[in-house]
Amino acid sequence: MAVGKSLFPRMAALEGVRLGTAMAGIKKPNRRDLVVIEVPEGASVAATFTRNAFCAAPVHVARDHLQRAMPRYLLINTGNANAGTGVKGREDAEDCCRALAALTETESHHVLPFSTGVIGEPLPVARITDGLSAALESLDADGWALAAEGIMTTDTRIKGASAQVELGGGTVTINGISKGSGMIQPNMATMLGFVACDAAIEQDRLQQWLREAVRVSFNSITVDSDTSTNDACTLIATGRGPRVESADDEHRFREALTSVLVELAQAIIRDGEGATKFVTLQVEQAESVDEARAVAFTVAHSPLVKTALYASDANWGRILAAVGRAPVKDLDVERVIIDLGGDRLVEHGGRADSYTEEAGSRVMAQEEIVIRIRLGRGDANATIWTSDLSHDYVSINADYRS
Repeated sequence: MAVGKSLFPRMAALEGVRLGTAMAGIKKPNRRDLVVIEVPEGASVAATFTRNAFCAAPVHVARDHLQRAMPRYLLINTGNANAGTGVKGREDAEDCCRALAALTETESHHVLPFSTGVIGEPLPVARITDGLSAALESLDADGWALAAEGIMTTDTRIKGASAQVELGGGTVTINGISKGSGMIQPNMATMLGFVACDAAIEQDRLQQWLREAVRVSFNSITVDSDTSTNDACTLIATGRGPRVESADDEHRFREALTSVLVELAQAIIRDGEGATKFVTLQVEQAESVDEARAVAFTVAHSPLVKTALYASDANWGRILAAVGRAPVKDLDVERVIIDLGGDRLVEHGGRADSYTEEAGSRVMAQEEIVIRIRLGRGDANATIWTSDLSHDYVSINADYRS
């Protein structure tokens, strides 16, 4: 089950970027589970990775390789996370990189590995290396949709976003795909995200812009408050298109990049495991952005709030209680205002006089819900997106390894 329509955009080809897939049988037969993305020589590549202390072997390897050289290939497998696998896991990730490098006549440190799937099981290296030739043979500049399918795990649909922006030197295209459905409260990015553009941008600026765009997109979503061991988001700038030079160019490009990442992040929430609701939490009038985010995440992570959302139950006291236990020092509840959709829930320390159960129930029955919280403490704001908590979420995760 997912919220809203599933529409994969048409993506213009990016010169030098090709994507190939294969059915390697990593976990299940007859499904795309291996993806190779070719990066043109001379491109800039930026990446953000999970902050989970038990980060997966491919995260360690990808970080190391990215420090040594700009990559020529990204290698992604699903069905196995290669996390919690110790030294052997890193050796396995390196072996996969070496195998792809041998087939493409490049160096192994020019390959960045990414994995997603079950934690704690050995990586089936032979299945991955045996599938590399098929993935390379299928490399195609128009392979975005098949690659989006190839990185899915519990996702029910492919996720993609694309934008074009006019700069002083011409048009820049930005394409991106992501995967993620459960174990979602990224602490850097999403489960996996791969974005490419044809702009010419130096690596240090690209890294900074990615990090800042990730904060208001992938780092502003949560399904279940769990941060994966494998999160990674990669941004490629091929340099084959216009250079981002002026302040106006930078503003336009960064705005377009953020819009693509936000769309990909929201697609993850819409496809959250068992999700039936897409919920926007807007926290305003906080003393700081961090305070606003803390309040929003406290509400978003409340099992009582999430189950009420699933049941379309206007049990507004659960929202009030979550706001009250958020880590906010000296919160003056008399100044807090909470709106559900266009209806006032809370003001002056209690239920608003204008609120009715009928109005609240009408809003809670909608697929897309906005909860607006004003703290009356300052002028900092933050927006977080989340989903409800359904029976299906429990079933999906209870049966995950079967």
